[in-house]
Amino acid sequence: ATLATVFVTPEDFLNPNNVKVVLDNNSKALYFSRAPLPYFQESSGKPDENDLAHHLCYHHLGMYAYSAEFLQTFSSLHRGRLEQLEKLEQLRVLENGYEIAVGITSDPSIGVDTLEDARKFEELL
Repeated sequence: ATLATVFVTPEDFLNPNNVKVVLDNNSKALYFSRAPLPYFQESSGKPDENDLAHHLCYHHLGMYAYSAEFLQTFSSLHRGRLEQLEKLEQLRVLENGYEIAVGITSDPSIGVDTLEDARKFEELL
């Protein structure tokens, strides 16, 4: 299982450092990507706040809850092409036929993955 939250701004949505997750009707992950998902055809691929309000895609927070047994399984799974291309280890789970449940939280979270993220975090201190 993992957590996600809504995107607030189009800039955050378009940032490749903010991983996106698209869910099925049972709150299971269909796909994770650094690219904007889905493509907003009517907005020429550039969503506005109204598009984001429909919650078709969420901001993945990068926290996981796996059992010890599944972690053993995970470590032996084949790294697929999608994981290698996107550099997202959670795609290994999906590519090998496993499900990832996604909980939606309204609590904002700040990931620190880049120097720019670190600067934003320091501003909050």
